[in-house]
Amino acid sequence: MGIIIALLIGLLVGVLAQVFMGGSLGWILSIVLGLVGGVVGGFIFGLLGISLPGILGDIIAGVVGACLLLFVVRLIKR
Repeated sequence: MGIIIALLIGLLVGVLAQVFMGGSLGWILSIVLGLVGGVVGGFIFGLLGISLPGILGDIIAGVVGACLLLFVVRLIKR
């Protein structure tokens, strides 16, 4: 059950990041973006000493990380 929840949160985070940054990647890439964004966001927040409790904190960190990923990918593609 935990993996299904992680995939759903990844999808939510990926879609939210795409809404904020613009664009559309599809379902699978949205999930991947959300999952990788969660890792990146958690790492960055950890470096900064920011701790957000609960699932809402995970979603916020994931969206921040996913937006950063989209930003970097767009810079590289140019």
